[in-house]
Amino acid sequence: MTESNFSEADRNQLQELGISEEQVLEQLDIFRKPLFSVQLVRNCTVGDGIVKIEQEHADRYLEIHRQAAEAGRFLKFVPASGAATRMFKFLFQVMQAGQEPTREEIDRAAQEGDATSIQFKQFVDNLPGFAFWEDLKEIMARDGLDAERSLERGKFREVLSYVLGEPGLRYGSMAKGLLQFHRYPNGSRTAFEEHLVEASQYVRDAAGICRLHFTISPEQQENFERLLGKVQSSYERQYNVRFKVEFSFQKPSTDTIAVDLNNTPLRDDNGRLVFRPGGHGALLENLSELKEYLVYIKNIDNVVPDCLKEATYFWKRVLGGVLVALQKSIHAHLKRLKDDAGEEVQKDAERFVKNDLRIDFPAEYAEWPSSKRYHFLFSKLNRPIRVCGVVRNVGEPGGAPFWVKEKDGTCSIQIVEKAQVNFDTAQQESLWNSSTHFNPVDLVCCMLDYRGRPFDLRRHTNPEAVFISHKSSGGRELKALELPGLWNGAMADWITLCVEVPIITFNPVKTVNDLLRPEHRQS
Repeated sequence: MTESNFSEADRNQLQELGISEEQVLEQLDIFRKPLFSVQLVRNCTVGDGIVKIEQEHADRYLEIHRQAAEAGRFLKFVPASGAATRMFKFLFQVMQAGQEPTREEIDRAAQEGDATSIQFKQFVDNLPGFAFWEDLKEIMARDGLDAERSLERGKFREVLSYVLGEPGLRYGSMAKGLLQFHRYPNGSRTAFEEHLVEASQYVRDAAGICRLHFTISPEQQENFERLLGKVQSSYERQYNVRFKVEFSFQKPSTDTIAVDLNNTPLRDDNGRLVFRPGGHGALLENLSELKEYLVYIKNIDNVVPDCLKEATYFWKRVLGGVLVALQKSIHAHLKRLKDDAGEEVQKDAERFVKNDLRIDFPAEYAEWPSSKRYHFLFSKLNRPIRVCGVVRNVGEPGGAPFWVKEKDGTCSIQIVEKAQVNFDTAQQESLWNSSTHFNPVDLVCCMLDYRGRPFDLRRHTNPEAVFISHKSSGGRELKALELPGLWNGAMADWITLCVEVPIITFNPVKTVNDLLRPEHRQS
């Protein structure tokens, strides 16, 4: 570990953030090491790491889910702190260009293949089709402007200023969850509202209580709470539920040190150390506080209108049922092992671990004494559990299920991000490109052990699975460190079961133009 050169002022700053000096020194060491990469062995396929649930078995899982949901065991966790800025990147590029383009210039540049012009043309040609069009017209009218006329006259920057900034919709700085995604006959819904509606169908308990937890940024808390106060009673009446919605922030103690290109800690103009948010892996802290529940995890932008929600409801219930059934079996084996370490009980557990959980055994396992085999089985079973919905790979970015080689020579099923793969190796690149499925952040998790006690989730991460990115701030180049991703490195030591789900359950919104896809317009 690097020796500390921190001043008293530095130590006071660390204390304020809740970050230990040891943590920072460990992070500085990471910057100096070779980049972490996983060793892919083969891609997971149906029958080899991915389970396909047939209809005749789905009914069983639906019933298991129903019983668990009515008992109040489920909660929905939605990472929603991200700003929508990247959704509108091409609009900002148009705003910041030298001279406002004419309609003819846009059309010509689009025909010539200019990516920004193609996106911008699609946006302005279809602007009345967005769910936020009515609000845009109304807010421009307050200032004596006609949105339709401004478009006809080619006053694009005038319109964009009301889409992105003050005194308009402020979508350029708004949280993605607060953007209007879908249009309905009685108005439009934000992504946040769609998650409320969704959850009412697979999280509610017998008393109608529906629990959701959103991680947000502190500056957006007032906006989220204002929206919730505005719509909550209406949705509760419509769906006969009572929402219990909680918000939390990414903890300052999960921020990571930033360094310059020489790996020296970066300092601001006041001489203070520069820390940056640790990425979505930092939300493991927030997730661990929900330990008493079985937790659905889903991204804020992966929602669809009501007419397409049935498939989502069905598969969310199935995945929840699979988790409950899996948890019951795992905990039963653990209790039997605890009560009876005999050979018959061990053999039964071995079959379950190999055949049902698809956990790899060390080559020398058969030569081990009984006590060592017992401890191996117990440790492999006594871990947090996750069931991951995976969809067919259609070219969308996302973590993919792979068999990965571990340090002890065994293989495990992992959700792998592209940034974790060493593409300098042709074999690894070929394996990555062979992926048939990916996980669109569609998980159900169990974080309690067989005694009902919460796991320390930090003990089940791969601390090496960090990401280092190059960024700039105030004209200075810097390197930033992201903690192991929430659904890959942060859950690397979880029991993992991948279940194939249909592609209709995955409808992300990465750019504003994605809202023009048919899946987001069939309201």
